[in-house]
Amino acid sequence: MKRPLEGILVLEFAQFMAGPSAGLKLADLGARVIKIERPNTGEAGRQIALKNLFLDGSSLVFHTVNRNKDSYAANLKDPEDLERVKKLIAQADVMTHNFRPGVMEKIGLDYKTAQAINSKLIYATVTGYGTIGPWAKKPGQDLLVQAMSGFVNLTGNHDDDPTPIGAAVSDIITGTHLAQGILASLVRRAKTNKGALVEVSLLESTLDLQFEVITTYLNDGNKPIKRAKKGAANPYLGAPYGIYQTKDSYISIAMGSVLKLGEVIDAPKLLNYTDTDTWFTKRDEIMDIVRDKIITKTTNEWLHILRPEGIWCSNVFDYKRLLDHEAYQVLQIDQKLSLLSGEEVHTLRCPIRMNDERLFSSKPAPRVGQHNKAIIKEFNL
Repeated sequence: MKRPLEGILVLEFAQFMAGPSAGLKLADLGARVIKIERPNTGEAGRQIALKNLFLDGSSLVFHTVNRNKDSYAANLKDPEDLERVKKLIAQADVMTHNFRPGVMEKIGLDYKTAQAINSKLIYATVTGYGTIGPWAKKPGQDLLVQAMSGFVNLTGNHDDDPTPIGAAVSDIITGTHLAQGILASLVRRAKTNKGALVEVSLLESTLDLQFEVITTYLNDGNKPIKRAKKGAANPYLGAPYGIYQTKDSYISIAMGSVLKLGEVIDAPKLLNYTDTDTWFTKRDEIMDIVRDKIITKTTNEWLHILRPEGIWCSNVFDYKRLLDHEAYQVLQIDQKLSLLSGEEVHTLRCPIRMNDERLFSSKPAPRVGQHNKAIIKEFNL
């Protein structure tokens, strides 16, 4: 199957997660993505590891987010290397970077310079907090942005400390927004023959991830966020929305009628909450009643009781139970990539399907400068 972005050349000066995750999506959709890395050590993300896991000299995280890309090593402070990179820019469709404001200007690869080289170029940047304002030069990092954006106040129970999400959600959503901006600009360029400047920031993307709850805050008199006492899932949703302990594990129960739930689980006290406003204002006491009832049976027993009655509920799986389940296996969402070292990366494929075909990519993340000779020849550098 021909992928929709075949023929599009992307130069990726980005490092760590946000920028490279956008490049990953573009590569999976068919774009040719060339990482521009410093010689020898490569981009800094090669040394950022989860659980200190490394393969072929680079972190497992790097391999996860940089599959399906080429690597061109260049010292951007060296005039000869810089001139070769500018020749690449002249032939590229897209250029991405996530340096702090001012860095690319010093190097001589800022937007105006790149646009002068190639007027059709889509120049796409990631910053931590935008390009102006008191935070503009602060380091943009996932945990820091989760903390400063207020995101850490949404997760956890009432008496918990601020609780960050245990995944790089700020990085990933920012990379998603960067890819969206690039794709929109490519569509526009096809109509106007003009390039564009695309800018995203970790802070703005993380705020956008919260648009539902921030909109509620703005239209609710700016009242402080109050998480449920226990089993909290969303601070702005009423009972029974949350996680409950069963006799043998846990169950999640989503939004629904407290009165209907009271009938189904045989909890007559719930039938007293006829005013739907109380499902939020008296959320904790309602959830206490549900909790006392739910713990008396196993998860499977409750699923067999609740589901036939139209109550939205589910198991609470860990990765082992999920990956062993037929519902996961039928997706065929994981894949294995062989490295030059003989090692293997077991990871996930692109989640997008095109014409009912899954987008697998057998090409692993590159070694630093692995494709220099081929790229110099191909692009006449």
